Amino acid sequence: MKYQAITVSELNSYIKDKISQDEYLANVLVKGEISNFKNHYTGHFYFTLKDENSLVKCIMFKSYAEKINFMPKDGMNVMVFGSVSVFERDGVYQIYVKAMQEDGMGSLYTKYEELKSKLEKEGLFDEEHKKKIPEFPKEIGVLTSQTGAVIRDIINVSTRRNPNVHIRLLPVAVQGPGAGEKIASAIELMNNKNLADVIIVARGGGSIEDLWPFNEECVARAIYNSNLPVISAVGHETDFTIADFVADLRAPTPSAAAELAVPDIFELKNTINVYQNRFRILLKRKTELMRLKYEKCMQSRVFKQPTDFINDYLLKIDSNIKSLEKSISDKMHESKNSFVEKLAKLDSLSPLKTLTRGYCLAELNGKIIKKASDLKQEQEISLTFSDGKKQAKIL
Repeated sequence: MKYQAITVSELNSYIKDKISQDEYLANVLVKGEISNFKNHYTGHFYFTLKDENSLVKCIMFKSYAEKINFMPKDGMNVMVFGSVSVFERDGVYQIYVKAMQEDGMGSLYTKYEELKSKLEKEGLFDEEHKKKIPEFPKEIGVLTSQTGAVIRDIINVSTRRNPNVHIRLLPVAVQGPGAGEKIASAIELMNNKNLADVIIVARGGGSIEDLWPFNEECVARAIYNSNLPVISAVGHETDFTIADFVADLRAPTPSAAAELAVPDIFELKNTINVYQNRFRILLKRKTELMRLKYEKCMQSRVFKQPTDFINDYLLKIDSNIKSLEKSISDKMHESKNSFVEKLAKLDSLSPLKTLTRGYCLAELNGKIIKKASDLKQEQEISLTFSDGKKQAKIL
């Protein structure tokens, strides 16, 4: 077997793609001891997480690092939540940390796993319950913050793809106390008032605490009970919430949600134009083919001399009539001869024929006399001759 060589970059890229497709590695909670901690001038944290036997590199970007309420340091035992990916340049895998807590404070992730397991057993994540996203929605309901980049991205993408679509924003709090109940109530309101053809539940990225309203049971059940299809677009591509699992469709970003919900009308028009041109060409070919068939038919004998076929059939009819008449005549003649022959046989067997040869038929009281001993003296009998009957008396 001959192998084809690939570059180191291609190998690292392939491994990164494989790891990024693993749903388990998209959200991991790992505990260990910090070593080689570096607070970079950019605000990013670089460190290693280790235990007695192994270690793994970690990075926490500034946007997430600013949200923790303590400063990590070497020797500190912590729990980190994030996703595993490959740094292609160095060919090493590392944890991209989104949240960090001192060891023993992972209650949110524990709640997340417990609720996820509970709802999964109840069947809220099953594909058979997923509703189809309408192909050409007129009303897009958006549940997100009234301010911020999320709604602007959705509006920009939607109107660019289809200027005729209507975006109906129902402002809700997407983080903080009570946000989960408000999101659930907004979903119910959208359904009760039938305010949209499809609902997009969206917010930007953040820590696990920021995204927590979308991990609450009330939001999950509101999405599951929604008669309107729901698209979940919460956080970044690597963020997974309970809402993502229950929703009819998950989008990696709010912009992607708008693309999934709103068809590109210009692309659709181009497709229609392509089909129209194809149909026009096919129709022209079909018309030309039918014209050629028509001309060929008109050159045929049946159209040029239509009476020839009629005359041929008339000749066949005359021939069949003659043949039928001859068959009837022959049959009648045959039947007549057979009748005469059978009549002659019947006549030869007639008792009257015997009388013409000098015989007569003797009867007593209407019964034929076969023996002389059957008669007595003085009895009157009837004698039948060929020309009539006479009475006689036995002497």
